[in-house]
Parts: sequence; structure tokens; C-alpha cells
Amino acid sequence: MSQFDESWVRAEEARRAFMAEHSLWRPEDEHASCGVGLVVAIDGTPSRAVVEKGIAALKAVWHRGAVDADGKTGDGAGIHVQIPVSFFFDQVRRTGHEPDPAKLIAVGQVFLPRTDFAAQERCRTIVETEVLRMGHYIYGWRHVPVDISVLGEKANATRPEIEQILIRCEGGQDAEAFERELYIIRRRIEKAAAAAGIPQLYIASLSCRSIIYKGMMLAEQVSAFYPDLQDPRFESAFAIFHQRYSTNTFPQWALAQPFRMLAHNGEINTLKGNVNWMRSHEIRMSSDAFGDLAEEIKPIIPHGTSDSGALDAVFEVLVRAGRSAPMAKTILVPEAWSKMTDEMPKAWADMYAYCNSIMEPWDGPAALAMTDGRWVCGGLDRNGLRPLRYVVTRSGLLIAGSEAGMVPVEDADVLEKGALGPGQMIAVDMAEGRLFHDAEIKDRLAASLPFGEWTQKVVDLNALLRDVPEEAMFTGEALRRRQIAAGYTVEEIEQVLAPMAEEGKEMVASMGDDTPVAVLSAQYRPLSHYFRQNFSQVTNPPIDSLREGRVMSLKTRFGNLKNVLDESSSQTEILVLESPFVANAEFGVMMESFGDQVTVIDCTFESGPDALRLALERIRAEAEDAVRSGAAHLVLTDEHQSETRVPLPMILATSAVHSWLTRKGLRTFTSLNVRSAECIDPHYFAVLIGCGATTVNPYLAQDTIADRLSRGLIEGTLEDAMRRYRAAIDAGLLKIMSKMGISVVSSYRGGLNFEAVGLSRAMVAEYFPGMPSRISGIGLIGLQRKQEEVHARGWRGRWACCRSAASTRRAARASGMPGRPPACICSRRPANAPPTSCGSSIRAPCSRPRRSICATCSPSSRWDLQSPSNRSRASPPSASALSRRECRWGRSRRRRTRRSTSP
Repeated sequence: MSQFDESWVRAEEARRAFMAEHSLWRPEDEHASCGVGLVVAIDGTPSRAVVEKGIAALKAVWHRGAVDADGKTGDGAGIHVQIPVSFFFDQVRRTGHEPDPAKLIAVGQVFLPRTDFAAQERCRTIVETEVLRMGHYIYGWRHVPVDISVLGEKANATRPEIEQILIRCEGGQDAEAFERELYIIRRRIEKAAAAAGIPQLYIASLSCRSIIYKGMMLAEQVSAFYPDLQDPRFESAFAIFHQRYSTNTFPQWALAQPFRMLAHNGEINTLKGNVNWMRSHEIRMSSDAFGDLAEEIKPIIPHGTSDSGALDAVFEVLVRAGRSAPMAKTILVPEAWSKMTDEMPKAWADMYAYCNSIMEPWDGPAALAMTDGRWVCGGLDRNGLRPLRYVVTRSGLLIAGSEAGMVPVEDADVLEKGALGPGQMIAVDMAEGRLFHDAEIKDRLAASLPFGEWTQKVVDLNALLRDVPEEAMFTGEALRRRQIAAGYTVEEIEQVLAPMAEEGKEMVASMGDDTPVAVLSAQYRPLSHYFRQNFSQVTNPPIDSLREGRVMSLKTRFGNLKNVLDESSSQTEILVLESPFVANAEFGVMMESFGDQVTVIDCTFESGPDALRLALERIRAEAEDAVRSGAAHLVLTDEHQSETRVPLPMILATSAVHSWLTRKGLRTFTSLNVRSAECIDPHYFAVLIGCGATTVNPYLAQDTIADRLSRGLIEGTLEDAMRRYRAAIDAGLLKIMSKMGISVVSSYRGGLNFEAVGLSRAMVAEYFPGMPSRISGIGLIGLQRKQEEVHARGWRGRWACCRSAASTRRAARASGMPGRPPACICSRRPANAPPTSCGSSIRAPCSRPRRSICATCSPSSRWDLQSPSNRSRASPPSASALSRRECRWGRSRRRRTRRSTSP
């Protein structure tokens, strides 16, 4: 059968390589929906009964896994138990050594390449080298007995060689210190294996407390495949089990769960952002627990791991740095708290405020079973989107999992039963021999450190910015130029911006969107139109942002974020806002309060060959230099545009700076505040925030609202209109986040939860790393040309100088000029012609002012986009002042209608 195995493996590897290169499948999209649970003795006493009940519970959730066509290959299943010391002492004796009961023993469960014996030997050498380098003693290797007859053909064909390394602690450390050293050893081994080009080397567990038996099999096959689990000497005080159901993933032995510390049923919707932010946190990540070896564990999240594996990696580093399992869960997957502070104890709210200052939540549906060797916990995400039911027995067991009745329990033995709610936990401290319910756990955690004292350092900017009088930055001709240069159209002003400023909500429309995609459109389209919002799929439910608004939050934290492994008041030296939306005057006051910690970066460029790329390089360099010089706040702005300075697309500038600072490990040292003229609707806000913006100031949208107020088109004051506009933007952001199942904006920020449509793959890879771009298209040169053209319309009132004869002829035809035009059709326009005086999309030059028109025929914005010289000849249209008979444009429209309908 080995010949079949080798040929099948080669064919399977070739198929997967082809899929990775040519298909729409992407490794980072992998998720799973599974069955998970735990069985734990509350008094912490190991017993054979716990192992047997754990195996029985695992078999009971078999239906939560998938089965291959061969009927025997599953997506993956496994069980995590304590190390039975007496059992492994017997295994040590079989190696010819006598175990030392006074010293701790550790066991590593190692997957090796099965068919490459040379690679096997290299893997053993790597493992032994790192163990000896840390100063510990190796008893030897043990071949793990397995029964391959229970496996399906595919599982057996990809089966690794499974061995155990038996290690004796030589440093006299306690169990916690030994666990920390074993963690460092494992990370070193993983790096060495990657450097040696042996990806098949995988360490399922390396611990002095627990061991994991897992593989690409069905739940019912785990105990049959691993005869160790059937040995009467195999005892444990807990068992964490997992049955995997892969929704869009190739099943693999290494992806089976449990992982080293947790088993996870669900999906992490914010994975991209969390991984990027963790990469930024690493630059200042240190701990007395690791000492000089802190660099050995980085990167914290290994490349190519799944969402559950990434969560496990961060959970593990928090525990190894000194936090308990319940505290690590509270930091990573907190309950919804920001809108419920009046309904919970103040100590809890202070604790959650502290957690919010440390790290971005890992958001998404999650049922978790976790252990750090002392605590065994079960918990849910903030929305409770995965089930976790539990039973407490009189015989001293806690049984919790995805299903009720996984383990048969006599009614007389049931002490308590129930189900966890959103954000809740249940845990057992095996050292104390005590069961903790949700409130007891949180009371204990909240009292463990002076969170209330620490959170007093959090600066709430909302009080500073409240009731700041607003005003416009640009009016009159300066406003008109910038509106046109930003690509504003009558449709956007009348149907997008105006309803938000007047009613506080987006306009509701129907009949779908029949406009061409941005890359194919003949009209100017802002860069935000090239990004399509992702949404929840398969087993991942979205959130109702209206009815479930209590669990959602736009609370924005920014400033110089500190070391996530610390436990001190320095981590709460941050600033918070209730929303990333900042109005003009608020933005000015906020920047003044920051003092000399602010650096303003001009996001405009002068036209020229390759000017956009050079501008991006300049902006990146200026941002890096500013952060290294101590700037805690960066401002990216296009407000300094002029007749000779073209604004960059602010989405591109924001993502370029965010990705660059992340790559350099500097992103957590600064906030990224954006002033954008183009930003007008919630989608643009969402793209900016998804690309890394901390706060957004839509200064030109506010000026447009102020202009409409001055002409009586909006009622109330500018502050009232901006309050309604902010409410509409905030509601739109929550709606967009809810489509992805994301509840917290800090988890959404920097996550690039979009798909680029019609943008060059090379450009996306450089400036939007990690964002899918399955349909390539326009690059930097094309974007620069579009920016220069729309800028020329606003600032010069004409078409930009033509780049080629073809573009000149197209522009000439659009303007109605016969024959072959000169090198630049701009010369045909009068020198004193107004920049624009008609047209909703302002595509072609027009020096003739349009007559007054009635409100029925055309929206009033056709008048407000005219130049001041033309507006002086025409008053704002109103239905009361003009009748349809007096409107020349209306009469001509009726004549055209009669002609088209005549036989």
C-alpha cells in the first residue's frame, strides 16, 4: 500500500499547489464549524473515569464533523488530557533509563514526515538540539503505537510518523517555569524546521502537564487509533475534546484540534486585523517571564496557521507571560460591555476598560474550551453565537460542550445544569478544587489588580470635544473647486449627503445597482468604489446592527499603545472617543490638545511621470521618520491641494502608511488620523478604517453641508446637521461591520475586510497586503491619470492636457468638436471661462450658464454647483417662484418627449 500512498500524496500535493495558484480559494479564508467540550474533575484528582467520559463525549459529537467519500476519513478530531506520569515512567524504563520521581517529566507529541527517512532524522536532530540547548535531559524517543486499520485511505496516505520525545527537567524549576522553557524550545524548533525547509515537522504538544492526541480522523476513531487512550493507567483530571467540521478547508493532520491550550468552535471574523495588530505589538513585546529570550518566541503567530491556531498562539503567550486562562480569555474574547456599564459592577467595567486598552478583541462566533494546566474553562463570544451547555454532577464533575447529554448522567447525580450566555464563562481551578461560575470568575479577576486606579489615566476626549462650535473651512469658489476636484456629483450631494444631514440616516433605495464596476465606468469613480464589502458566509452569522446594537461598539482608542504582556498602569495611558467620526472644529481642538506630539503629512503631489508612486514613498518615509522621532499622532490630509498640487486618493495613502508602519513594527506607537475631501458616505469611512485609519474627518462633506445650510436647504444649525450626519455615518459603519459579524470597530480597523475589484494585483499586494484581488485592473499610473483629470476639472475648469492623440480625440468628440483637434483641446475654451456651470457629473467643459430651472425639472444643486459669476445671474430655483411654463429646460424636455412618443 506504500506505493499507492506515495503516488496519491504526490498527486494530492500537485492538486493543492494548482488550486493555490489558480483557483479562487485562499488559505487565509479557511474556517471551520465544530463540536467542542470538556470534562473536568472539580477537585483536580486524576482518574480513568474522566478520560473515558471525555472519549465518550467526543464520540457523541461525531455528527458535527464531516466524512469523506471513503466513509472513514474525517476532517479531524482529538483529545487533550493530563500527562499520566506513572504511564510515562513505564515508557521511560523501556528506553533503558530509570525515571527520577523528584524531577519533572515532559512529553512532546511530534509529527514527522513518514516517507522521507532522511527528513525524519533531520527533524529529530532539530528537536534534540533545542532541548539540549536549554539544558534539559532527553530520556529518548518513543514510537506511538497506532492502529492504521481504523483510518480511511486518504487519512492513511497523508498520515505522519508520530513519535514522542521524553524529557527530564534538569534546572530544578517549578512546573510553570518548566512550561515556559518548553514553550521557548517549541518555538525554536518551529523556526529551525521552517529554515530547514521541513514543513511536515509539527509539534502537537510539548508540556510537562498535558498531552494531545489528535489526527485527521473521525471522533469515534481517536481512541481506537491511539491505543494509549485505552490503557487503564492512562488517567487525567480533565479532558478537552474537539471534532472538526471544515467549511472551506483542506483537512490536514496538523489542523486537527485541540491546539496547545484551547479548542475552538467558530470563526474569527477579525483575523486579518488581529494578525496585523499582533505583528505591530511584537516590536515592544517583552516580559520578565521570558527575560532575554523574548525575541525567541516571535513572531507570535506562525505563518499559515488557521484562525483557531492564531487565537491559540496569542492565548498561549499571554498565559506563559503570567496571566491565568480566565484572564487571557477576558482580554481576547471579552463580553459586550461598553454600552452596559450601568448594568454591571464598576469593577467589571474598569477591568474591561483595561482590557480594551491592551489589545483588540478577537471577534466572531466562538465556543472555547481552554486550559493552562491549572484552570480548565469554557466560554462564549460576546454574542453567544455558538452553544455551550454544562452539567455539574454530585460526583464532582463538570461536563460542558456543544451538545446536551454528551455523557449519560443519572438524574440523581445532577447537581446543576444550564447553558452559558453571551460572553460568559464557567471554570474549575484544579489547584483549589473549586468550581467558579461567570460572576464569581469576573469578581475574582476584577479584584486581582487595581483596574479602577489604572483606568483613571484613560483620557476621554468626548468631554473635550463636546459642544465645540462648528464652522466651514472652505466656502464659495474655493468650495466649488474642491467639490469638483473630489469628484462630487449632484447625485451624491442630493441623494447621499443631504438625507444624512437632514434626517440622520441614509436614503433607502431599491432596484439594485446597475452601474458598471468602477474600473469600466466612463465616469470618475473614487477609489472606494473599487472595494467590495465582505459579508458573513457559510456557518458565520451576521449581526443585526439595529436590534443587537447593545453588543456593538464604535469606541475608538488611540495613542501610543504599550507592551501587551505588561500588567501596569502604563497600558491605560490612551485616549478614547465614542466614534471615529470627527468634525472639523473637533479635529482642530483634538490636534491642539495633542500639542507637539502631532505630525501633519501633506498627501498631495505635483503632476509628473510616476508622481503618485513617488508621493507614496515620500509619505511613507515621512510617517516612519515622524514616529521614530516620537510623534504619537499622525495626520494625513489632502486639504493643501491647489492648482498645482493634486490630492492623493486618501484610501491609498492611509493603507500605504498603515501597512508600512505595521511592516516596520511601528504602528502601535502612533494613531493615524485622516482628513479627506472625498469621504462622504459610510462606505468610504469603512474602507478608510478598514485600511487602518484611527479617526476620519470628512472636512469637505461638512463644508458642503454648511453651504446648503447657508442657502436654507437644510434646517437648523450646523451643529445640528453635523450631529445628524454623524449619527447616519455611525449607523452605516455598524451596518457594514455587522455584515461581517464584527461587533467592535477596534477589531475591524486594519482588517482589510474588502475585496478589490479592478485594481492591479501588484498594487494591492504592495499597499493593501492581504486583501484579495481576483480581478486585476488599473494600477498606479491609471489612478494618477484619473486623479489629475478630475483635479484639472475643479482647479482649471477644463480637461487636463491630453496624454496622447487618442485621448485628445476622445475628449474632442465628447465636447462636440469636429475634425482633428489641436494637441490640447483646452485651448478652445475662453481663458476667463468659469470652472463649471452645469451638468451633474461635470464631464465636459461648458462656458454657457444654464438658465433658471424649476425644482420639478432639476434638483437645486444644479444651481449650487455653478460658479459665483453665473449664480449672480440666476437665483436659486424654487417651485413657488418658477412654473413649468417659465422653465426653458422643462419645455425642451417636453418637446423631446413628444418627439420620442410620436408614431
